[in-house]
Amino acid sequence: MPKRPAKLCLTAILFWQFLTGCAKVGPDYLHTDPVAPKTWQASMERGLSPESSDPQLLARWWTVLRDPLLNRLIHQAIAGNLDLKQARARLLAARARRDISSAALLPTLDASGSVTRNRTSGNRGSGSVTTNYSTGLDAGWELDLFGGTRRSVEAAEARLDASREDLRDILVSLVAEVALNYIDVRTFQARLRIADENLGAQEETYELTRARYESGLTSELALQQAKYLLAGTRAQIPTLQTGLAGATHQLAVLLGLPPDTLSGQLQEVKPLPTLPISVAVGIPAETLRRRPDIRRAERLLAAQTAEIGAATAELYPSFRLNGSIGLDALSAGKLFASDSGSYGFGPSFSWPVFAAGAIEANVRLQSSLQQEALASYKAVVLSALQEVEDALVAYAREQERYQALQESAMAAGQAATLAGLQYRAGLIDFTGVLDARRSLLSFQDQLAQSAATMAGNLIRLYKALGGGWTSFAPAENTFIGKEP
Repeated sequence: MPKRPAKLCLTAILFWQFLTGCAKVGPDYLHTDPVAPKTWQASMERGLSPESSDPQLLARWWTVLRDPLLNRLIHQAIAGNLDLKQARARLLAARARRDISSAALLPTLDASGSVTRNRTSGNRGSGSVTTNYSTGLDAGWELDLFGGTRRSVEAAEARLDASREDLRDILVSLVAEVALNYIDVRTFQARLRIADENLGAQEETYELTRARYESGLTSELALQQAKYLLAGTRAQIPTLQTGLAGATHQLAVLLGLPPDTLSGQLQEVKPLPTLPISVAVGIPAETLRRRPDIRRAERLLAAQTAEIGAATAELYPSFRLNGSIGLDALSAGKLFASDSGSYGFGPSFSWPVFAAGAIEANVRLQSSLQQEALASYKAVVLSALQEVEDALVAYAREQERYQALQESAMAAGQAATLAGLQYRAGLIDFTGVLDARRSLLSFQDQLAQSAATMAGNLIRLYKALGGGWTSFAPAENTFIGKEP
């Protein structure tokens, strides 16, 4: 066999060394951390602390609510949520695209073989029949002298990172949504309990008023007032039951289950989870580095920067090494004889001399898209800062509202008791009882909703801080896209 293929391999190695030393055209992406203020503008009060967050606590922030059922539901959601499964499929697709782009850096090798039977025309020749046997290997390698392929690999790698961050961002949102829907379920249960308790008291008041009316001790007006107070409370219950069913159904769907699956598990009425005494929020820079949506936007910016280089490389010539070795004979027995070998190799190049400005336009297009990605990245950073600031203010202010409602509900309860006693004693008419009962139901219902709002604001704060995506290890990390 000839020794030229060995020389071809040596030439390829030398070209590879030359290739790796060539500069890549287009701008190099320089990673920079997002610009963040030194401190949060919201005041650190009502349990909020500027101290750095404990990474382990922030990773499993829902455990501070001390609700075992909520913990189980969150883990069920991680295993079964369909949005998360779609995101993982997108991650796997991005990984495959990266591998396809990387393959373009390496030579290609194709094997071929054929057996061909030919007969020449009797009118133009001897009319003989021959059989040709051939086999061989064809190799090709496009030399990435100007870095176009390497820029494409950079872009694909950055988009793979972006897909991974997108999956993590969905995970952050999913955990928060499960917790928020769980809070909704417990809130509707609490409001139904309040409505039922008030309904029972109002039924007793109505029966008392009817007895007094039949005895001529009160007017029909008082009877009708007691009646519409009772009916109004009854009218609230179906709405609350509908809300409870909807929250239960939504929670099941978040877990990837049919809507009525969780009705049995959530049938037992339980109070809202207990909130922690203090919440460490850290500094803005920590949050911005942690949030997956910001990391995703930064990776998309890096990918689009690399696309400029890939487009710019089209302006330059492309070089390719081609080679082949083979065996060719007119009989199968002679196919592997020493004089049946053949080979060929040599470089080639192509250069787009005229493309009507399409390549330059593509460079401008990719540059414009890079500016768009930069603006999008900055917008995501600002949105994240606003989300945290809003959550800090909402969490602190709702605690103030809850304390005021507690006082109102206690006073309304005492007023309702006093009004009932005075009405029974005939010291006041039913109007005082009516106002006291209405106020009591209203304040108790608002208090239950305020407790839910506080819990929801805490959940939104943890979500804004970017907590919840680093906790599923080691097996769960494989699910969220960790490289094997």
